[in-house]
Amino acid sequence: MLRFTKENFVALCDKLSANDMRLNSIVSEYGYPPLWTRPNTFETLVLTILEQQVSLASAYAAYKKLKERLGKITPQGLLSLSDKDLRSCYFSRQKIVYTRGLAETIVAKKINLKAFETKEDAVIRKELTALKGIGNWTVDIYLLHALQHADVFPVGDLALVNAVKMITGQSFTKEEIMAMAETWKPYRSIATMILWHYYIKKKNIKLLH
Repeated sequence: MLRFTKENFVALCDKLSANDMRLNSIVSEYGYPPLWTRPNTFETLVLTILEQQVSLASAYAAYKKLKERLGKITPQGLLSLSDKDLRSCYFSRQKIVYTRGLAETIVAKKINLKAFETKEDAVIRKELTALKGIGNWTVDIYLLHALQHADVFPVGDLALVNAVKMITGQSFTKEEIMAMAETWKPYRSIATMILWHYYIKKKNIKLLH
């Protein structure tokens, strides 16, 4: 299982950039992307679910509110809250269902996040997408940020798709973008972070955390 780490991240950025003119131009102009990682926890998965199809600002507002309420966000803590409590933390009806379902699955020991650290992507994807409200984008972001798998390409991510559009000056289908990303194997996670970095810099987006 290939992983990126604090130790090899810059070397992997250099390796990809050396073989790709566009990635090279991003790193030359904007420097290396931040090492965007998150701990492999229930809290991280809750944040990722909150980030589905909304702005990062609104997702983070809900996450912050929940954190203020619970301190540490655990499955047991989330399950102790009523729908009304979660709505007061800016959770939509759907996000209440999704996060509660995940919490129940972990409490029932049907899913073990720690065990995912030694499992293949396909196995993790199968287990997580079996849960309501967790699709491929959520799994991709989890594999990339929390497990630091080196070859993840979240083609369902709008910022990534827009970055590809901006750097090439063209629109592509998801299939075409996936085909383009073949050249970045087995380090598609690194290419993703370079492209995110480009998008954030070009759009002058202020990250909240």
